[in-house]
Formats: sequence, structure tokens, C-alpha cells
Amino acid sequence: MLSNISPLAALANIISSGVHSLESAYSDHGIQFPSLDEPYSPGPLDDNDAITATTNLIIAAAHQLIAGIRAPIATINDYAPSMYTSSALGLVIDVDVPDALKDEPAGLHVNAIGAKVDVDPGKLARVLRYLATRHVFREVTPNVFANNRISSALVKSRPFEQLKANNLTKYDDATAAAFAGVMTDEGHISNSFFIEHLRDAPKGVETPFQLAFKTKATLWEWYEEPSNRVRGRRFANAMAGDNERFPKAIFTGGFDWNSLEAGSVVVDVGDGVGSVTLTLVKHFPQFKYVVQDLPKVIGDQASKYWEQQSPQSISEGTVTLQTHSFFGPQPVKDAAVYFMRMIIHDWADAESITIMKHLRAAAGPSSKLIIFDMLMLYACPDPAGPPLPPYPLLANLGLPVGGFITAIDLHVCTVFVLAGRYLPLVQMLNLLNGQERTASQFAALGEATGWKLEGIKPGPLAALMFSAV
Repeated sequence: MLSNISPLAALANIISSGVHSLESAYSDHGIQFPSLDEPYSPGPLDDNDAITATTNLIIAAAHQLIAGIRAPIATINDYAPSMYTSSALGLVIDVDVPDALKDEPAGLHVNAIGAKVDVDPGKLARVLRYLATRHVFREVTPNVFANNRISSALVKSRPFEQLKANNLTKYDDATAAAFAGVMTDEGHISNSFFIEHLRDAPKGVETPFQLAFKTKATLWEWYEEPSNRVRGRRFANAMAGDNERFPKAIFTGGFDWNSLEAGSVVVDVGDGVGSVTLTLVKHFPQFKYVVQDLPKVIGDQASKYWEQQSPQSISEGTVTLQTHSFFGPQPVKDAAVYFMRMIIHDWADAESITIMKHLRAAAGPSSKLIIFDMLMLYACPDPAGPPLPPYPLLANLGLPVGGFITAIDLHVCTVFVLAGRYLPLVQMLNLLNGQERTASQFAALGEATGWKLEGIKPGPLAALMFSAV
């Protein structure tokens, strides 16, 4: 810790030096840092790890600086009504306001926007001004609104006229809008019952979601009901293309794959269509892979996915598609590696233990289990945790890292962007009764199931490596 500089000055220095580094990096590539006023488009530095790290430091310092200098009551007055941000986002996504403004760089008067999306213009102006004040949309002149870098990221993939014609397909191939729609609809509604659930949940009710929608079904079962067909398809689109949201190095570098012998069997447990396996096949074609998921996923979605992406992997036997529920005995015995991507955080400890016990029962003495998942970091220094960020930042970096994970763990409706990728994650406590876990909690799961946590490689998704014991 630095003793010759105040916390406020240290935070200001982090922001100043970080901004200088960002602008220098972009200048070296002959480009300017993207303007908030311009529509979003992917850039050449979106995947740059150093840029991402610098950005996270700036964001963490900026938010901590605001918290430090703002009057406490002002911060409370900001946080307490934040549910209106979710409501406002939910409205503009549902009625397609970003899409109505897609081809209007100069903006439209709210009367014209209201006519296009069929919402009262007087009320819509208040919603858009609320969002523009929080840097979502831009109020160009009084009552004239345009997209900016943030709102344009919510534009869907289909022309505006087609969105109105077919509500079922409006979120197809629109991952960001679909996820934000899930979070501001069923997520936001469920959040209204968050306090009641924690204080006095009826017996047998495991989530605020079940209270809100008066159901005993899990979220997954609820989406299968005919009346929730539109919501189910929106959720499917929100989760589509997960592999593209994370740097591929997480999966290719999260484990020393070259330590395995050629022909080793790698089992992808519950990864949907097997997008991570496709990444691994491209980098390590010498192994045999098994992609497992439920019959509907394997029979419909995964078969089409591999037919489009890599049909030779199936025909040559490099990849096998297998129907399997991870709540049942694992059929592939003695695999070199079993891995799960964002599975364990969906489930409470009892279910997670069941899943991991089935894998341990199938594992051989040298089998490894790799869990790619979010890693909860403490807000205070942790001797077993990663290196501390610069003074006086929180140990978990606050909003851009720890803030995001703690929000997902509870109930906050959010879409996180890392290196230009949308990272939609289901709200653990609110919708699923799952949780994000610390390293010690992952280790405890291992101890309860015959697995020993041997190493952690941190990142947007941590790679947690277990050995059979």
C-alpha cells in the first residue's frame, strides 16, 4: 500500500494513466477510441487482453472514486430506484426502439418514434430521457433521440418491419437483445419477490422466480410449457453462441492438453451443441471427443451444428454425439478429461455434488475434471486469491469484475461486456437456486465428491482443474 498518496489521488492516477494507455494503444493502430455517440461496431482491439485489463482498472477506479466522493445518501438515492433502469430497458427492447432508430443517425422526434413502436410519445420521451441520462441513447435536441454506442448494441438482426410481423422469431440471432429481454422480463419480475423469498419462502419454493410466476417448475421446465414458447425461444437465443462470447484461449489454454496422449478421450458434459469441443478439435485434432446433452439438444441442435461446422469430425469419428443427463451415471468410463462449461453454477450444492459424483464414479485413476465457470472473488484480500490490484482498489476490482459476479450470483439484471463480447449469464439465486462459488467452495465440492482441486487459471471464465482421488 502506498502511504504518501491519498486514496482519491491514487484512484485519479489509475484513471488518468489508464486513459493514456488506451488512447496510445488505439493510436498505435491508427484508430481513435470509439465514441459513445457513435453506433457500436466490432474493433480490432476488442479481443486484446491488455486493453481489457486496462479498461477494467479504469472502470473500477472510476466507480470507487464516485463512491468515495459522493455523499452517502446520494449513492443510496442512486441505487434504491435502479429497478427503473431494468424497466426502461425492458420496454425499449420489447417494442424495438433501438431498431426503429437503426437507420436514423440524426435521430427522430419522439412523436415519430412513438408512432413506429406504438407507444404514447409523452411517456416514451420520459423513458428515453431516463436512459439517455444514463448514457443509453442520445437526446440530440429536445425530444429528438438517436442511438449511441450502447443502445445500438441492442439492435436485433432482422429488419424493423419483420420484427412486428413475427414475435416468435424477433430475437433470433440477436443475442444481446435476447438476453437483455430475459433479464428485464422474467428476471425483473422474479426480482420483485427476492426479499419475500429470502425472508419467508413457502416450503418447497426454491427461487423467487417460482414465487413470481406461481409455479413449482424449474426455469427449464417452465420454458418448455406451450404458453412460454416465445420466452423459451428468446432464452434459447440469449444462450446461443456461448463459445463466441469468451476468448477461445480460455478453453485451449485452461489445461495442458498436450500432456495427453494421442487418442485420449475428452468428454464434453452438458455443453449443448458442443461449441467448446469444436474449438478444441481445431486445436487438438489428435483426441477423441464425446459431446453429451439431452436428447432434444443432441438430436436436433447438435446434429445440425456439426453438419454445418465440421461434418468430417462426425464422419471420421473424431466427435461422437451422445444423449445423456448429467444427473445419471456417466456412460463414458476412464476418460482422460471430463469438462463442464458453466454447468455447476446453475445448481445448488446438493445437485452439484450429484453431478460431480457421477463423473467421479466413471473416472479412472488418472482422469481429470475441468470446470470452466465463474469464480467468486472476495472484496477483501485473500491469501489464496489472485494478486491484488493497484492500491486502493477492492481486491475483486469492484464493478467490472467482482461487481458483475456478485450481481449475477444474486439477482441484478445485467449484460456484461468483455472485450466486445456479450456475456449473458442467468441470475443464479433469483431464477435457478444456483450460485457463483469461491475457490474454497469449489474445493469443498471436490472433497465431497472424490475430486481434488489442483489448480485454477483465472479469467472471464476460470478453469478449475481437479484430479481423481
